[in-house]
Amino acid sequence: MEVKASLKYARVGEQKARLVANLVRGKNVSEAIKTLTFLNKKSAAMIKKIIESAVANADYKKTIDLDKLYVKTISVDQGPVLKRFRPRAQGRASGVRKKMSHINVTLDER
Repeated sequence: MEVKASLKYARVGEQKARLVANLVRGKNVSEAIKTLTFLNKKSAAMIKKIIESAVANADYKKTIDLDKLYVKTISVDQGPVLKRFRPRAQGRASGVRKKMSHINVTLDER
């Protein structure tokens, strides 16, 4: 039985978050959490929190064995972009795009 959790509007670029998501896809939940704990990336803490939320959702349902859970799917989609500017020399300004992403995690029993 599948359980899901998601995080919308995460303030991290989707390419950077996908690097971390690819590391934990298909792993057991306990192994994925251990991997993310020691990974020195901003998105690792976010994805770890989402996986823990999905485990809490599974615990709430009471029909799933938590030891058999694994990361079935994890997807990182593009979110909106905040457009900001950075002052430059001689009165000019250049654009800065602050990217966001939507992260979805699905856990299942193996």
